[in-house]
Amino acid sequence: MDKPQVPLYVQVAQRLIEQLKAGTSPWQKPWNGGAPPGFSMPYNQQSGQRYKGINAMNLLLTGRSDPRWLTFKQAEAAGFRVMHKEKGSLIQFVKTHELISLRDDRGKPLYDDLGNLLREKVALNRPIVSNAWVFNAEQISGLPPLAVNNRKIDWDPTERAEELIRHSGAQIEHKFIDRAFYHIRYDVITMPDRSQFSSSQGYYATLLHELAHWTGHPTRLERETLMTSGIEAYAKEELRAEIASMLLGDELQIAHDPSQHAAYIESWVSILENTPVEIHAAAMDAEKIFSFLRDIELKAQKDITMADEAAIAPGPVAGLNYLSTGDEISYKHNLYRIQGHLKQGRLHVQQQPSGLQFTLSKSDQLYRSLLDVKLSGLLKNPAAITASSSAPDWDAGTGKINKR
Repeated sequence: MDKPQVPLYVQVAQRLIEQLKAGTSPWQKPWNGGAPPGFSMPYNQQSGQRYKGINAMNLLLTGRSDPRWLTFKQAEAAGFRVMHKEKGSLIQFVKTHELISLRDDRGKPLYDDLGNLLREKVALNRPIVSNAWVFNAEQISGLPPLAVNNRKIDWDPTERAEELIRHSGAQIEHKFIDRAFYHIRYDVITMPDRSQFSSSQGYYATLLHELAHWTGHPTRLERETLMTSGIEAYAKEELRAEIASMLLGDELQIAHDPSQHAAYIESWVSILENTPVEIHAAAMDAEKIFSFLRDIELKAQKDITMADEAAIAPGPVAGLNYLSTGDEISYKHNLYRIQGHLKQGRLHVQQQPSGLQFTLSKSDQLYRSLLDVKLSGLLKNPAAITASSSAPDWDAGTGKINKR
């Protein structure tokens, strides 16, 4: 394929401007939480990992109803076929650092006590941008269709949202008013009374949006767009909160109400027309917001898990902190089966219903996501924790089976 002449962020900005003017941008459409066919962020069908930043925005703006994407090689390797004359969508990977081996004064590599090569992360003089093209499931033959309502949710969206908000420690007050807002000076979120919302999902969608603003406080992410006054700064901050709300809504499966940001559409169009790179900055900041709040949730889950482990089975319980052979985990429309362990702690994984098989490492985001789902299920079934503590376990550190 020809190398793109127009920068990706410019392409995305132009497409977003068109959709904002037409009222068809992703966050101008309402969606219901809980199950498809609602809304799902684009993700790679093989790895299960969600696309991020400007890549997510570019794929989202294609308007495809199926969230699954594959590269040509991934589709071919899985036995699928990209349809004739279909064009791929551009994604980019930016490399800013590289790992280099540590060496002694004589130039020989250094190793740790376990014999692992010592490396350090070094910043590159200039970022390296790599292009790739992906194809949507609708452009691929042989890939099973995305079944309606097959996204199994092991949580109540509103309960999960409530827990996230509680663990955040954000100060929230309720008043009989007609708008929600975050006040940076007092570090307080002000919400309309719960009775003023037609549904609990609407209430939490609004509150999560304000929680996105809350992350920009100087004691948290210290976001410039939140701490700067003026109509343009407000519009930029609102764009970040709106994209972050979309990411949170996808993660928690909370419904979306597009009526909150209508006043900013004209400002967004003006900003993107004058400064197209703003969409790249906004998408990056939105990912930081999402990660900040997700880390709060993960820390709370870890604390609960450790407390439950101690209460049910004193001492460390093997099998809870990593994936094991035989695990079957439902995540993002798919079922992942852990088929076995390979060298260097990697896993052999099969994905259903596509039949894709691939290797997975503990450093992969998908590993972390699957482990989160596994732990969530074990917490709801303490008997499973007890059972797992008496079964043989794989030790990711030694690469051996531990028998009890």
